[in-house]
Amino acid sequence: MLPALLRPLIERLRPVADAFQGRGRRLYLVGGVVRDALLGIEPSGDVDLTTDATPDEVLELLGRDATHLNLAGVRFGTVACRLVGLDLEITTHRGEAYDPASRKPAVHFLSAIADDLARRDFTINAMAVELTTSDPSLIDPFGGFEDLLAHRLRTPQDPSTSFNDDPLRMLRCARFLARFDLEPAEELVAAVHELAPRLAVVSRERIRDELSRLLLVEHPSRGLWFLVETPLAAQFLPELPALRLEQDPIHRHKDVLAHTIAVTASCSPRLRLRLAALLHDVGKPATRSIGPNGVSFHFHDVVGAKMARRILRELRYPNDLVEDVARLVELHLRFHTYAQGWTDAAVRRYVRDAGNLLDDLNELTTCDATTRNERRRKLFATRMEEFTERAADLAARDALRAVRPPIDGNEVMRLLGLSPGPLVGTAMRWLTDLTIEEGITDPDEARARLLAWWRREHPEPSGTT
Repeated sequence: MLPALLRPLIERLRPVADAFQGRGRRLYLVGGVVRDALLGIEPSGDVDLTTDATPDEVLELLGRDATHLNLAGVRFGTVACRLVGLDLEITTHRGEAYDPASRKPAVHFLSAIADDLARRDFTINAMAVELTTSDPSLIDPFGGFEDLLAHRLRTPQDPSTSFNDDPLRMLRCARFLARFDLEPAEELVAAVHELAPRLAVVSRERIRDELSRLLLVEHPSRGLWFLVETPLAAQFLPELPALRLEQDPIHRHKDVLAHTIAVTASCSPRLRLRLAALLHDVGKPATRSIGPNGVSFHFHDVVGAKMARRILRELRYPNDLVEDVARLVELHLRFHTYAQGWTDAAVRRYVRDAGNLLDDLNELTTCDATTRNERRRKLFATRMEEFTERAADLAARDALRAVRPPIDGNEVMRLLGLSPGPLVGTAMRWLTDLTIEEGITDPDEARARLLAWWRREHPEPSGTT
């Protein structure tokens, strides 16, 4: 059975297939494009192809029409290019496996499509369609289509062999479970429990990238639960399963782990926001205390921000993303005091402190309110809507997102008779705070207020004539 969605793609690839066939080589569509077509998903993005041609032969067969040639993966058998209006990745049939002590897999080339498909991560990705034939049909030696229909995740080989060959595949399970709403085969789960420590041979960067892909799945909950219900999360993010705090019959509180996964799934699939949601309560285990009023987690926002910064650095996330996520974690409780009544200055300060993170912070705060009490949920939503409108109104009146004093440093030095130095900075900071607190925009008022403040802070010595 050939998925109908693949027919236009096969026709576009006909000139490429003819070139390979003319040299006596075979060319196959493989992997995600085949899987997605079987699921009724229109092919998009890079098109993966596999062949029995060597990388040198592939380069020769592509000819001069290929553009955007990328040879970064050629030593692993992959040639990337743009041809017939498509972004192609053509890989020589290959197998790969990690040495027990190595962080880099060794690659060896194969000659048969069945052998290439056998080394794929999951059966649903181990399907192909031969292009170098007059009658293209589905090649599915390991039952991937049947597994798609049954919503089942399996490996083509014994899972222990597959995960030993590339331990990152264990982590990849989480993403595929979540993305396609699958159930893992029992033998797959057993192998993960046995081999999870093998993740130690995988680089932090590869683990980081796979975690990011999982977090960007529309509904990541099933994958996140798989990580914590197996030993996987403990290998690279032990702070996540640590959120499963022991519950005692007297001082019960919200299940922090379940809450965290729910909040993460509720947030929009943007990496910065999803990482902040995943880590927003990471400081709770370290700050949990029991007092007369029950369980509390004082300062878990501050502690959590420090932990988030450390965790993300260890996973090699970019510094700007690390700082943004840590800031969101640090600020995620701030809005809850809004019910006590904020002045305009407090609204300005909140928006100023959030900066370009404001939209993400508001969404994180909203998703964090996971109460089952419908009245409380509606009340919170009303407050957030009121705050958003109020902040927008203030922004329109006094350019809130880029607050600057109405007069600059040169004017300050002229008014106060100062030369460049620390006192100018002190005066500018005072003016900035005044602008934030009172929304002053008139330069004459700013000058008058500045002079009055300066005279209070720096009175002339008595007896001066």
